[in-house]
Order: sequence, then structure tokens, then C-alpha cells
Amino acid sequence: MTARGGREASVAPNRGAVRRALAGRAALWTAFAAVHAALAWLNLFAPGWPLGDVESVYLMWTQQAANGWLRIGIDAPWVYPILAFAPMTASLAFGAAWYPVTWLGLMTVLDGIAFAILIGQRRLSRTRRVAAWWWLAFLAALGPIALGRIDAVTVPLALVGLLLAAGRPRVAAALLTIATWVKVWPAALLAALVIVHRRRVEVVTVAAALSVGIVGVCLLAGSGLNVFGFIGQQAGRGLQVEAPIGVPWLWQIVSGAPDVAVEYDRDILTYQIIGPGVETAASLTTPAMALGILAVGLVGVRAARRGAPVGRILAPLALALVVVLMLANKVGSPQFATWLAAPVVLGLATAPRRFTVPAVLAGLVAVFTQLIYPYWYGWLLAASPGSVLLLTAKSALLVALLVWGIRSLWQAGSERVDRAARGLRAGTTRIQEA
Repeated sequence: MTARGGREASVAPNRGAVRRALAGRAALWTAFAAVHAALAWLNLFAPGWPLGDVESVYLMWTQQAANGWLRIGIDAPWVYPILAFAPMTASLAFGAAWYPVTWLGLMTVLDGIAFAILIGQRRLSRTRRVAAWWWLAFLAALGPIALGRIDAVTVPLALVGLLLAAGRPRVAAALLTIATWVKVWPAALLAALVIVHRRRVEVVTVAAALSVGIVGVCLLAGSGLNVFGFIGQQAGRGLQVEAPIGVPWLWQIVSGAPDVAVEYDRDILTYQIIGPGVETAASLTTPAMALGILAVGLVGVRAARRGAPVGRILAPLALALVVVLMLANKVGSPQFATWLAAPVVLGLATAPRRFTVPAVLAGLVAVFTQLIYPYWYGWLLAASPGSVLLLTAKSALLVALLVWGIRSLWQAGSERVDRAARGLRAGTTRIQEA
């Protein structure tokens, strides 16, 4: 054997050992711990104050309630659904000084539970392994915002709900309903489940009963209509600087338009765009979102009615509906990118090759999001051309994800028809030959 042949023979077993090591649960859990430790460190020490909402706003709300001054969502309208207060309050367990660390620990525990369910206890399948590695890469690409907002509570709930949807729709409906009462966006996943699942009546019944129970408890606590205050609070918001629909106005600022600017809204505590046509555009986002959801939902209904299986259409339908919420949203906060994880993980866990394109696109959205917030957020507020270009590219990627999702749904609805047509032609040919 030559020296070269010996080296090649020794390298091959080493590569195989590396593959086997990375394919195991130990490697996955080690990577999980490393990614979450890095995200926690970034939240605590990275520039741009990525944990700002947690340390200032969430802590303030919980301290007001703890001191008996104001129960937000009960005594006054609130920007979030009422169950969002549960993880905020839980993070006060070790006192205000440890609030940020407790929050990060709680988010890590929730992610860990979802991660354990994703990889399961039995033999680790290749598809689940691919989905798990992608989720960890997505979290790392997204950066500190992946743990630093209330949305981080909803993602593991939504992810587990989607993973259980095919076989245990009632459990899935319960998890998605709870997530919706933390942050509204998982309602899109509930809608997708209702559209595609044959046991949709059970899904609706569980979601409705749980919602009635949550509202009933709030009413007994004296909330009145404040329990629905998040609807009015969101409707009254202006066009936030990160919203995809605001990109044209940001380019106007770049070009030197004197009547367009970014200002801080002290009532909502966000930076918003002001200028000609902005209010009209902001008012049109809600009907645009409704129309987008209706259009995507109809494509999903078409696929379901033509016999496409749940496993084929749930992930792309959920992804398309989530992207509609992101594109037609006048808020557009950077944490919205976390929403992409649940449908993409489901897609990779069921059909990784088919979901390669959206997985790559969602990963790029995560990278651009981390660059914009927290690191270059100040440049975006100043409408720096580079930052506005990044936001434009991110918005274009979201459009590409929506196009992919609708196309995948349309193909799923056509495949069964095509197979039936081929079968009919084959049967006709056999009859003629006979």
C-alpha cells in the first residue's frame, strides 16, 4: 500500500466516526447547550441592549402587579394576550435582580422540552436529526432576539403542537391555543390545522373551549373587556420602522426626502415612520393581512379537498400563513423571525429534501435579522443605506418564502388529480386493449 493509500484509508474511518458522533443525541444536546449558552451571553452582554424589553418593560409590568398597583391586562388594556403575563411573572421568582437570568433560563427550559420531543426517545431518525440541527443553526443565526422576547415562549409550544398535529390533534389544538393567548401569531397555525385535518371539529372544539375558559377566568378576576384589549392596542399602532411595508419610506429618507422621518412613540415604546401616505398604508395592513390569509387558506382548502395528505400540506400551509402575518404587519419587530422555526422544523422533520429551499431562505432571514437587531439597529433608525438594503433583502426573502409556500400547496393539490388522471387513462387503455 502506498503512503497516499494509507492516508486515505485512515481518513475514511475518521470521517465515519465524526458522522456517527454528530448523528447521536449527545452531540445534539451538547450543541443545544452551547447555542443557548451563547445566546444567553449575547443577551446579557452584547451591544445594542438586546434584552431591553425584558429588563425594562416586562420587569416593570410584573413589579406593578406584584406590588398591587396595576394588573396589566386585567385592570387596564394590554398589548399582549393575557397568558403572556404568566412567563413574565414566573421570571420574577428569584427577585428583580435575577429577572433577566431567570427569563433566559426559562426560555432555555422551554426550548429544551421542545427539543427533547423533536428528537424523541426511540431510534433517532435522519429527518428528525436534520430538523434538530437546522433549528439549532437557525437559533444561532437569529442571535439574542431568539430568547429575548415573549415570542420565545410561543415558538416551542407551536413547534410541539405542529409535531403532534397529525396523530394527536386535540393536544396540538390545546398547545396552539395556549400559545395564541401568549402571542397572537400561532392562531395562523391553528387555522392551518383546521383546514388540513379530518378531525377539524375536535380542533375547533378544544380551541374554543380553552379560550372560553381563559376569558372566563379573566372576567372573574375583574378584567371586563380589557381581556380583549390587545386587539385595540395593536389596531392603534403606527408603521414601525422594521415593517416590510415601510421599506419604500425608508428609501425616501435615504434619498433625502424632507417630509419622511423616524420618530419614537412613547405610548407604544417603538420607533415608527412618519410621512405622507404612512397612515394610509398602516390602516391598509389589516385588510391586506385578512385578504392574504384568505387567499392562502383557499389554496390550502383546495389541496385538502383534492386529497393531499396532512403531512404533505400542513407545513407549507403553516409557513405561508405565518409569512403573510409577517409581510402584511405594520409592526414588523425583529423577533417575528422566530415564527419561521415551527413550520420549517415540521417540514424538515417530514420531508427534508422538499423543504431545503425554505430552510435556506429562513436561515438567511435569521442572519439578516441579527445583523439589523441588535447590532445595526441604530443605523436602521438613521436610515443608513446599508441597513435599509439589509431590511429590503430580508423582505424579499419573506416574499420568496410566501411564493414557495403557495407553489408547494398548489402542487400538492394537483398531484392527486394528476395521479387520478393517469390511473383513468391507464384503465381506459386496458379496456380498449381488451
